[in-house]
Amino acid sequence: MEVSFALTGKDYVIIAADQNAARSIIKMKGDEDKIKALGSHLLMAYSGEPGDTIQFAEYVERNLRLQQMRNNHPLRPQAAASWVRRSIADSLRSRNSYSVNILLGGYDMAENTPKLYWMDYLGTQSDVPYAAHGYGSYFALSLLDREVQKRLVISFPSFRVKVVDAEGVREVDVDMSV
Repeated sequence: MEVSFALTGKDYVIIAADQNAARSIIKMKGDEDKIKALGSHLLMAYSGEPGDTIQFAEYVERNLRLQQMRNNHPLRPQAAASWVRRSIADSLRSRNSYSVNILLGGYDMAENTPKLYWMDYLGTQSDVPYAAHGYGSYFALSLLDREVQKRLVISFPSFRVKVVDAEGVREVDVDMSV
C-alpha cells in the first residue's frame, strides 16, 4: 500500500511517505526514500509507477538545481510547483508521459510562509493546507477533513518524515512501535 501525506502548520510543512517498494503482492524493498529535498527550503514527495517516479524526481531535482546555478538563487515554492506542474502537463502531450503524483512543500523565505501543493499525474495543481496521495489517502483525508488532530495514529510498518521550515529541510525520527 503506497501512501504519502503532508500537513501545513503555522510556520512549517511536514511531509511523510511510506518506505515500501512493492509490485503487486511482492514487497521488494522496505527502506525506499520517496521524499526528495529539492533545495534548502523545498521538499517533494512522489508516488506512482516505480520507474516514472524515480526518473521524474531526479529530472526535477537536477533542473531546479540547474536553475539555481544559472540565476544564483533558488526558486520559491510557488514557482517550483508551477514548473513541476508544467513538466507533468508537457509529458502528457508526448509519447513518454510520467505517471507520477506529487506533494510539493516548501517554506517561502520572501513571505515567511509555508506552502503546500498537490499535483496529480494529469498535471492538476492545487495549493492546499493538507494533502495525501495513494491508497492511504482515503483514510488520511477523511481524518484531516474533519479537523487536523493533535495526534494522528497510523499503523504502517515504516514512514520517513521530513520537515521544511525557516531553518531548512530536516528529517524527523518517528517511533512507529507505539
